[in-house]
Amino acid sequence: MGHEVSIALTFLLPGTVPGLGAKTQNSQSLERQKVAGGRGQEMQSTVNYLWHTDDLLGQGATASVYKARNKKSGELVAVKVFNAASYLRPREVQVREFEVLRKLNHQNIVKLFAVEETGASRQKVLVMEYCSSGSLLTVLESPENAFGLPEEEFLVVLRCVVAGMNHLREHGIVHRDIKPGNIMRLLGEEGQSIYKLTDFGAARELDDDEHFVSVYGTEEYLHPDMYERAVLRKPQQKAFGVSVDLWSIGVTLYHAATGSLPFVPFGGPRRNKEIMYRITTEKPSGAIAGTQRQENGPLEWSYGLPITCQLSMGLQSQLVPVLANILEVEPAKCWGFDQFFAETSDILQRVIVHVFSLPQAVLHHVYIHAHNTIAIFLEAVYEQTSVAPQNQEYLFEGHLCVLEPNLSAQHIAHTTAGSPLTLCSVATEAPKGLAFKDPALDITKFVPKVDLQADYNTAKGLLGAGYQALRLARALLAGRKLMLRGLHWFLETLQATCRRTLEVVRMALLFLGSSLGTERFGNMAGMPEIQELKKAAELRSQLRTLAEILSGFSRNLMEKHLSLSSLSLELAKSRDQVHEDRSIQQIQCCLDKMHLIYKQFRKARLRPGLGYNEEQIHKLDKVNFSHLAKRLLQVFQEECVQKYRAALVTHGDRMRVVHEARNNMRLVACSVAAYSTEAQEVQEGLSKILDWLSLQLLQDRAKRAQASPAPTAPCSSPAPKGLGLQLQDLGLHMEELCKEMKLLASDLQDNNCIIEG
Repeated sequence: MGHEVSIALTFLLPGTVPGLGAKTQNSQSLERQKVAGGRGQEMQSTVNYLWHTDDLLGQGATASVYKARNKKSGELVAVKVFNAASYLRPREVQVREFEVLRKLNHQNIVKLFAVEETGASRQKVLVMEYCSSGSLLTVLESPENAFGLPEEEFLVVLRCVVAGMNHLREHGIVHRDIKPGNIMRLLGEEGQSIYKLTDFGAARELDDDEHFVSVYGTEEYLHPDMYERAVLRKPQQKAFGVSVDLWSIGVTLYHAATGSLPFVPFGGPRRNKEIMYRITTEKPSGAIAGTQRQENGPLEWSYGLPITCQLSMGLQSQLVPVLANILEVEPAKCWGFDQFFAETSDILQRVIVHVFSLPQAVLHHVYIHAHNTIAIFLEAVYEQTSVAPQNQEYLFEGHLCVLEPNLSAQHIAHTTAGSPLTLCSVATEAPKGLAFKDPALDITKFVPKVDLQADYNTAKGLLGAGYQALRLARALLAGRKLMLRGLHWFLETLQATCRRTLEVVRMALLFLGSSLGTERFGNMAGMPEIQELKKAAELRSQLRTLAEILSGFSRNLMEKHLSLSSLSLELAKSRDQVHEDRSIQQIQCCLDKMHLIYKQFRKARLRPGLGYNEEQIHKLDKVNFSHLAKRLLQVFQEECVQKYRAALVTHGDRMRVVHEARNNMRLVACSVAAYSTEAQEVQEGLSKILDWLSLQLLQDRAKRAQASPAPTAPCSSPAPKGLGLQLQDLGLHMEELCKEMKLLASDLQDNNCIIEG
């Protein structure tokens, strides 16, 4: 076990955003140094690299990081220059960062290129990979991400952090200062984000069963045991293990997912340290966040991510258990790295199937493994939609999508949020639509007086709410499009089934009309009273009844077809209206203007004061900014929210019409199945009569042949006049009728299968 006793805890520089301490200096204090007029700025160099001190990227207690260039190639790098305070540390602590970085080689860890020294002062310099897009903290401080990262970007962060940490553990290294400010970002060749762990000044080698007693890290991301000793200064002899990194990862992932810290006392973590400690140590098992909203007020616990979070419920259901199990104070309850890597890898290896529930009007992200069966996918859909697998029917791009439960999930079509599977539930329910929080509830107003820092903070908050409104407006518009498109496809499927059913019924009616109208049945009137002929007459009556029933089906189907056609025309008009909607463009226009003013406020807050004219312009900018924010929220409420809610009501009415039509079609299917069976029975009865008549004809011919050995001999026992010819004629007709009835029965059965499908 190690025995370092140094405390390398860092605190906020003046003006830092509350709750985001870091060894790396934040953007605000960096800009202040540049605004200061360049005092003390100069060129510095090593043998191979050159930099200017105004290209400061970050600054901590023991070192500063600058953007530098290779003297020969001009390649951009980052150089970490250690100051005099760093040399006051023990020798083994000074060289630890070099030794750690030399052991590491991974795409998600910032690369160490060289260790050099400055010319005159001979200060140690680490030459490292330059990440041009700042840190994850930079990304989260942007107003666009005030409520957390988009799902796709969050998954990139998760993948990179897990991969980088896995590499650290493979080499037995504990980082001890995981936080957004120490996760750098750069863009890959295809424009994708790549995140890399950096700042290994606090890192050291430590196996899973080893412990340390020194305290490093940043307050908001510290494990509670370390927080108690380092921040509250309470004496305790606890030793810490590698699990302290897991706690920091949990806080970092929550921050990335929501844009906020998970544990926030009233007044902020830095102002109320005792309550901060209470929140983290009294947190119930399973809770992932705790907040105190009023001074001396109760602590409120959250067991899920906030509604403002951009992550889908499908991802949240996978992520929340991970957060709950690494944000545990008690070692017995907290996961180890092995389980953490196993569970996060399970999430990252899943594929996303986008499913739009047409009855609920909700888009779902279903996370499954490619090797899973479709039955598992159907169960996952059930967990999110409450639609039982046997009641799930799917359309994809306008076509019926039959999902066989025993097949692999790889057979499911590739989906996107704009092109999902459309779930058509058998059961009817009122559409729920997208659940969201009105961004207007999170905004604050400008203070009357000119306060550059307060004005900047207010503008940033308003701009963040504006970007949230833009995201919601896009989601609401996309929801309206998916409702109309899914219903259009559903209608087309029903109309196609209706047309096929009508065609089969019409063919049956034509056949029955020709059969009932034939004169051959009239020839039976002069025939002897034979019981089989009476049965034929009864079957004829049944055919007439069947024809009347099918005629009723035909009229019913025609009415439904006309109703569905009328609804299709309504949908076409609604789709045109959605296509012409310009609310997104109006909100974007307001945001662009607000962003320009926000940039001015960001610059102004770094200055000691404003002149009279500049102050008047600043006041006008505040007024304009407020008007733009008000206009933006007005468009969101009146154009986006109201239209969406009206669309939900209309969608519910239309879905009831469609369900009624589909249920009617199913009743028709049941009736067709019943009359198909009856048609088969009629055909069997006619076949028996045909067999009997054929036998009678054969017997009649045999008798006439025996009674008339010569052509001129008279018949000794003549049959009734014309009976032989009539029986022969009727037999031929019955044979044709039998064939046509078989075709009718086959068509009715096929139609029944189509409707049931």
